[in-house]
Amino acid sequence: MNPLLTGLGISLEIQAFFGAATELTFSYGDQFERYGTGYHIVPSTQNLWVAGLPNATHLIITYSVMEAMAFITLNRHRFPRLEQLAFVAIGNRLHVEQGDWIMQNYPSRKITLVFGKDIIGHITDIKLAAAIKGISLRIISKDNEIHIYRGKCLQIFTQEQISLHAFQESFGVRPRFRTAKPARSLTFLEQLQYDAER
Repeated sequence: MNPLLTGLGISLEIQAFFGAATELTFSYGDQFERYGTGYHIVPSTQNLWVAGLPNATHLIITYSVMEAMAFITLNRHRFPRLEQLAFVAIGNRLHVEQGDWIMQNYPSRKITLVFGKDIIGHITDIKLAAAIKGISLRIISKDNEIHIYRGKCLQIFTQEQISLHAFQESFGVRPRFRTAKPARSLTFLEQLQYDAER
């Protein structure tokens, strides 16, 4: 049991599933994610952090282990059986190789992408979904517009319109990936921290 996680409302069951210890340090192989009072360090690495069984039916992908714990804590009612879930944290910066690894190691899984509800989160959703599907994209931001090129095909979105759903509709990407966005905060971890302070 970690008192910091318990204070955030993260159950002992979830702490055990994620292997949380006294020190909140999670290895990505070559670098570490660290969390403590007043800090959260997320690595930028091509490696991944993974939890859960390889034969899990549902894969949840986040940018950090702490975000994954916050997400499942706030959505536990939707996922009654933890053993059916696997989690992957990609770190601070998406690398195409990460999408390749996920595609090879978790084929034909139901996938939920859990990134912030800002423009960076929406673009990460799109880039990661495309990488997992083996789709080559080029994304350019111009003024208030996001230009997405797939080969010679161009789709233009405003920053208000851009989402994984809009991308999938425009380019006919199937099967569809799901996203999860927090209701009241930028990230699920921020929402959990806010709720704990009230």
